Amino acid sequence: MKICFAASSGGHLEEITCLRPIAMEHDSFLVTEKTNQETTAWGEDTYYLRQINRKEPLFIFHFIVLFFKAMKIIKKENPDCIISTGALVTYPLCVVCKLKKKKIIYIESFARVDEGSLTGKLMYKIADLFLVQWEEMLEVFPKATYSGGIF
Repeated sequence: MKICFAASSGGHLEEITCLRPIAMEHDSFLVTEKTNQETTAWGEDTYYLRQINRKEPLFIFHFIVLFFKAMKIIKKENPDCIISTGALVTYPLCVVCKLKKKKIIYIESFARVDEGSLTGKLMYKIADLFLVQWEEMLEVFPKATYSGGIF
């Protein structure tokens, strides 16, 4: 099984890195944001995408570009599924995977205890398995599965 792990930088990347033992058991790769922080957990099996912000003036343009880059990565790697901890940069990857009938596992951020993230609200509609790390989040996402923390 080939798995795409996807996370934006910061805490999202830290969370997905906790799943590295799973990645090591499978053919896998990581997609994350290009930042000043060095990402070595996946080594050469890492794709870097431009970090974008919803409030930047050219957001829509950069978001569309992300979709095209996501299509290119998914076509090249052809994963069986994608596991994502969010956020924004990962959404186009998940949509492309959904269109290609790949399985999507989304893990809502550990930082979300009583309110869903924007990415979580979007992913809740398309994920095959939607995991929350706090039982309280089942009130926000009733069809989710409580997994406990991944840290």
